[in-house]
Amino acid sequence: MTAAAAFANVEKVYNTGILGRGGIAALRGVSLEIPVGSAFGLLGQNRAGKTTLVKILLGLCRPTAGTITRLGSPLRDRRTLARVGYMHESHAFPRYLTATDVLRFYGSLANVSPSVLADRVPKLLDRVGLADRAREPIGRFSKGMVQRLGLAQALVNEPDLLILDEPTEGLDLFGKQLMRDVAKEFRTAGKTVLLVTHALGEIEEVCDTVAVLVQGKLAHRGPVADLLTDSAGKKRTLEAGLRALYEKGAAK
Repeated sequence: MTAAAAFANVEKVYNTGILGRGGIAALRGVSLEIPVGSAFGLLGQNRAGKTTLVKILLGLCRPTAGTITRLGSPLRDRRTLARVGYMHESHAFPRYLTATDVLRFYGSLANVSPSVLADRVPKLLDRVGLADRAREPIGRFSKGMVQRLGLAQALVNEPDLLILDEPTEGLDLFGKQLMRDVAKEFRTAGKTVLLVTHALGEIEEVCDTVAVLVQGKLAHRGPVADLLTDSAGKKRTLEAGLRALYEKGAAK
C-alpha cells in the first residue's frame, strides 16, 4: 500500500431545487493521493470542497462520480474505518459524560477491547493534560479542554490515518504544541496525518506536502516549499502563495 487515501476523478454534486433538479458542484474531478507516512495538509477557502472530500473519505456522504480507496481498500470496506482517527472541528460530546466515558465509548466503536481501553484511556488523558479531570462532566470543560479531549478521542484506537480538522481552534500555546508534536510523532512512526486547517503556521511546521482546492478543483499538490517561491524564483509567504492560487482559480 503506497497511499493512505486515494481519490480518482472524484465529483460531488449536491442536489438542490424542486425535485433535486438543480445542483451545486462541491468537487470537480479531483484526483489526489495521500502517501502513507506523510503529514499532508489540505487547504482551500470556505466552500472549496475540503469538508466534502473528508466526508467522502469517512463514508459520511457518497461521491457522485469517481473512485476512492481508504488504507488500501475500496471505500465500501467499512472495516478500515476502525483504523482511522478523526478529530472534528466542532465536538458534540454529551455534556453529562466524563472524559473517561467518552474515550471508552469511542474506543468500543472502533472495536478496542475493554481491557486495552482500561490501560490506554488514563495514558491518553495524561498525554493531553486532562488526567486530573478524568471523572469530571464535560459540561464543566472549557473549549480548549474539549479540544484536547477531541484529540484523545481521535487517538484512542491508535489509528493508521489521523484526520485533524481545524485542531488548534481554541487551544492555548501549549495545546497547539501538543497537536504539532502528535502530528510529528505520527509521521516519524510511518503513519499518516491529514491536516485540514486555515492556520498556515501549522501547515508550515507540520506538513511535508500540501494540496489546495479552489472552487472544487485541485489547484495544487506538492511540497509546501513550492508555495513559498513565485514563478520568478523569489521567496514569498505561504499566504502570498495561496492568494496567488485563489486569484488564478477565481479568474477561470
